[in-house]
Amino acid sequence: MPSVAPADDVVIRTHNLRKVYAPGTEAEVVALSDADMAVRRGEFVAIIGPSGSGKSTLMNLIGCLDKPSAGTYLCDGVDVATLDAEERAILRRDKIGFVFQGFNLLPRLSALENVAMPMGYANVPRAERLRRAQAALEAVGLGGRTGHRPSELSGGQQQRVAIARALINRPPILLADEPTGALDTHTGDEILRLFKQLQRDGHTVVLITHDPDVAAAANRTFVIRDGVLSEGGSL
Repeated sequence: MPSVAPADDVVIRTHNLRKVYAPGTEAEVVALSDADMAVRRGEFVAIIGPSGSGKSTLMNLIGCLDKPSAGTYLCDGVDVATLDAEERAILRRDKIGFVFQGFNLLPRLSALENVAMPMGYANVPRAERLRRAQAALEAVGLGGRTGHRPSELSGGQQQRVAIARALINRPPILLADEPTGALDTHTGDEILRLFKQLQRDGHTVVLITHDPDVAAAANRTFVIRDGVLSEGGSL
């Protein structure tokens, strides 16, 4: 089991976390098997594994997008198993920012509007939404692109918008799923440097990837193979 920090210093803790699809049938698949993991506040951690290894399943569980079949998951001290669907949605909104490979920006909205959008679900007044969105875009180096739509931005700029959006509700955890997968090497390196800066600013970054070179940007690495998670090592 990975080393465990004091409870108040850990924002992600799993114990014997398990996910089984179609249990008890001939089609049963153990996608994640008894995963133990502890991520400290302010760490930059990578989870690396090949396609089909279970890393997306683990990401969905950490991101409160799915429920485990067994085991426990504490998200910033909250036992996720005790929450109903609405409470999990609130936890997701307040505790976790998501960055995806495909950016997932709304094409008809400007960069500013895309970044401000999640605050609408948190009932933040419009003037405050726009002020904070402007500040978030400036923080990722896009203060001069606030009125541009996604089609008017490069891939790296779109990913920066997505990162600003992920951070807009000030979550303690940033969960990035193959965030450089759609980018060229140079632009991907720029995004990784941005993640490192966000870590220095106090954010906890969890990066999901299949690429060892991308995982090398993190301070600590977990490897997942056939649903089995281990700390350290290589593919």
